[in-house]
Amino acid sequence: MAEPAPKPIPSLVGDAFRDTQDLVSKEIALFRAEISEGLRQLSTGLMLLIAAGVFAVTGLFVLILALVKALAVLLNSEALAALIVGGLFALIAIALALWGRSKASLSSLEPTRTERQLRQDAGIITERVGE
Repeated sequence: MAEPAPKPIPSLVGDAFRDTQDLVSKEIALFRAEISEGLRQLSTGLMLLIAAGVFAVTGLFVLILALVKALAVLLNSEALAALIVGGLFALIAIALALWGRSKASLSSLEPTRTERQLRQDAGIITERVGE
């Protein structure tokens, strides 16, 4: 039984090129499908978090109102109770805003690790090309 004749090199290169194109196309399709599913899950999660936030804020308002009412009974003044509770929440809001502002600096967005890795990779490539 005779062995089949080997394919010429240009044919093999063409086959490899087509196979590579097919593989890249399939990888891109898989990537798109994964991203699409991930975005669907992310949007569902965000909607649930927003709904939870609405309920939490509503509950907080009811608790604040109850605190004002309870303090008003003790102080015999609803206005004074509202000022005390409102002032307390204003102080908490100011403290959180100042803390948030100190944490939200643009320098934390600098990709320093990526930059360091790219420099290292460039050095390795330069070193290997020079050999």
